Amino acid sequence: MNFFEERGHKIIPSASLLPENDPSTLFNSAGMQPLVPYFTGVNHPSGKRLVDVQKCVRTGDIEEVGDSTHHTFFEMLGNWSLGDYFKKEAIEMSWEFLTSEKYLNLDKNRIAVSVFQGDQDAPFDEEAFELWKKLGISEKRIAKLPKENNWWGMEKGPCGADTEIFYWVGKENEVPENFNDDNSLWVEIWNNVFMQYDKKAEGVFEPLTQKNVDTGMGMERTLAALNGLDDNYKTDLFWPIIQKIEEISGKKYEDNQKSFRIIADHIKASVFMLADGALPLNVGAGYVLRRIIRRAIRHGKILGLENNFTKIIAEVAIEIYENTYPEVVKNKTKILEELEKEENKFRKTLVEGLKEFEKLAVITGTEAFNLYQTYGFPLEMTEELAKEKNIAINKNEFEAEFKKHQDLSRTASAGKFKGGLADDSVETTKLHTVAHLMLAALRIVLGEHVTQKGANITAERLRFDFAHPEKMTPEQIKNVEDLVNTQIQKNIPVVCEEMSVDDAKAQGAMGVFDAKYGDKVKVYTIEGFSKEICGGPHVENTSQLGKFKIQKEESSSAGVRRIKAILE
Repeated sequence: MNFFEERGHKIIPSASLLPENDPSTLFNSAGMQPLVPYFTGVNHPSGKRLVDVQKCVRTGDIEEVGDSTHHTFFEMLGNWSLGDYFKKEAIEMSWEFLTSEKYLNLDKNRIAVSVFQGDQDAPFDEEAFELWKKLGISEKRIAKLPKENNWWGMEKGPCGADTEIFYWVGKENEVPENFNDDNSLWVEIWNNVFMQYDKKAEGVFEPLTQKNVDTGMGMERTLAALNGLDDNYKTDLFWPIIQKIEEISGKKYEDNQKSFRIIADHIKASVFMLADGALPLNVGAGYVLRRIIRRAIRHGKILGLENNFTKIIAEVAIEIYENTYPEVVKNKTKILEELEKEENKFRKTLVEGLKEFEKLAVITGTEAFNLYQTYGFPLEMTEELAKEKNIAINKNEFEAEFKKHQDLSRTASAGKFKGGLADDSVETTKLHTVAHLMLAALRIVLGEHVTQKGANITAERLRFDFAHPEKMTPEQIKNVEDLVNTQIQKNIPVVCEEMSVDDAKAQGAMGVFDAKYGDKVKVYTIEGFSKEICGGPHVENTSQLGKFKIQKEESSSAGVRRIKAILE
């Protein structure tokens, strides 16, 4: 923070782990996520150069936790240029911070980088390639890699090539002359994304009017590199927790690395989720929290921990972060109480559930659901146990049964919009349908940058958050009302079709395409006006809706507006 503040960046605080106005995701999983509106031209109140350390949770990495570098919770260091500096300055500042004696003073001989090799959408990033060469990196240490490695972007919106920085964590005398990112001893510690394109729905890449730099530097991995370690769990951010697990289990970390790492990571992540307001539940963010607490408890059992221990581990995690994140201290009592409650709940059924599991030679969908419903085994735990014991799973039946009974983990990620509905009553259903019309109308009146950022719908009113940089004028509000009411008066059928995500995209359906949809999605079409992926209830014809009226338009947060509306 000091380094970038000296170079004109304003320090901004970490956002909560739970996104405020983003229905597409359960947790903030990258430093850029809370800043998305500012990449498209919305002015940030702190200016064009920012620096922060963002708390992050990545649910996609849960299965990877157990190795030396993956975590559910981690801290991401980021510096941001919102239409200010670009590749040259970003790369030079990265290099100076990493290698200068005044700052991290990392060994230049252990650094390698990758750049975008180019394809039909964008050319080879020659500028980044030449900048690294100029700084002294050998061409053998600069990998030219494809989109899957060196491109950041969602299905639509700001995107661009990136350059990643790797550090050799193996022995000093064994640093390879050539860089190969498949070698796990080359650990990625920093990523500079150069957002210079705007990806349209039809897959066309257009230059952005504002070029941005979005960087992400993993705190845990960087700290390991700084201390000459090839294991993040030996850094100060984890080692006190590892030592506590050794103390209470009587076992050594070196002999039980996977279980130690899972317990340390998952309980630390649970502390931060609970501090930011999540609770162990069967839906949404609460499902992820419940899943990782229970996974930690099972690995405690593998280590022979028969008594409650999550609270003991959580206290050590709180001590590590108490001076950096005051929220973990402020919510300490609640955190410890919730962990104790969840551990008591799961321990009652864990032993019986494991006994039941051991009887199974093949796991059908019905048996998997029984383990979940009766013994509290999250779906992913059953899969993990099956893998460990080489027990076959009837995958098709397994998934069909869980879809039938709401596969909570997937639904929470993919259809959080449904969670915005208070119920499925007639009046709520009407307001949900009119929300589709209103979003289409907002995009016509205000522009295609408008996307949904959240919704809360009851039988009485619709509350809808959307990306837009400024207050709507009375004329714009009236135009939106008129457009919606015209569609209502046209008596248009609301048609639902099931199709693949690719087909939905091809038809131009609105949707949050970085969410994990299932194989099939429902697409609701109001012909000639609106087409959206959605899982909620809808009326059959617009004529059932009544008269649409916007009661209030106000600010929700930076770059996000909120509308409250009713049907008269």
